[in-house]
Amino acid sequence: MTLLQAIVLALLQGFTEFLPISSSAHLILPSQLLGWPDQGLVFDVAVHLGTLTAVVFYYRRDVLAMITGALQGVRTRKMNSDLHLGLLVVLATLPAIIAGVMFESVIENQLRALMVIVVTTLLFGALLWLADVIGKREKALSLIGWRDALLIGLAQALALIPGTSRSGITITAALLLGYRREDAARFSFLLSIPVILGAATLKLKDLLESSIAVDWLFLSVGFVVSAITAYLTIVFFLRLLDRLGMLPWVIYRFVLGGILLWVLI
Repeated sequence: MTLLQAIVLALLQGFTEFLPISSSAHLILPSQLLGWPDQGLVFDVAVHLGTLTAVVFYYRRDVLAMITGALQGVRTRKMNSDLHLGLLVVLATLPAIIAGVMFESVIENQLRALMVIVVTTLLFGALLWLADVIGKREKALSLIGWRDALLIGLAQALALIPGTSRSGITITAALLLGYRREDAARFSFLLSIPVILGAATLKLKDLLESSIAVDWLFLSVGFVVSAITAYLTIVFFLRLLDRLGMLPWVIYRFVLGGILLWVLI
C-alpha cells in the first residue's frame, strides 16, 4: 500500500464511518474495483482509533456525564438520567457483540461479495428514506427506554453485513420509533463508541500477538487523517441534518448501488 492509498483509505474511513452510507462497503470497494491491496492490520487499528478519538471528543460531555452518572449511581445506589443513558448504550451494544461472535466466519467468508454490498446499499437506503418520511420525529432522547434501546441495538447487529451502514440502520430504527432526527443521530453516534472501541481493541490485540512490523508513518497518517475527517463529518452532518434530512444520503446510496450493479453486469 502506497502513502497515497493510505491517505485515500483514511479519508474514506473518516468520511463514511458516521454517515449513513456504510464505511465497510467503501473500504472493500478499492480492492474490489481497483485491485488495491488489503489495508492491513496496522492501518485498520490506526483508522479505528482515529474515528474513535473523533466521536469521543465530539461527545466528550456526554461521555463524561455517563461516567460521572455511573459513579454517582454506584455511590448512592440510585438511578440517574446519565447512568440510565449509559446503561441503554450498553444494552443496545450487546446484540451486535453476540451476532459478531456467532456469525463472524459467515460474515467474513460469504457476505463481503460485491453483490451483497449492492443489495444492502439499495435496500437499506430505501428503508432509510421510508423511515425519514413516515417517522413522527416527536420523541427526545431523554424519553428513550429499554425497549427502544434494544430494538435499535438489534438493528445495529444488521450492520455487520457490509453495505448496511451502522449509523444508517440505527438512525433508521430510531426514526421508525418516532425519535427526532438529531436525537436519532446522537444515540447512533453514542452507540458507535463501544462498537469502535471493541473493534479497535480486538485488532490491537491481534496486532500485538502478530509479528507484523509497525510502520509508524502509515499508522500516524491513518490515525490523523481519519480522526480529522471523522470529526468534521460529524460536525457538518449534524448541522445539516434538520435542513436536508436523509434524502441526500438516500440518493447517494441509490447512485452508488446503481454504479456497482452496472459494474457487475
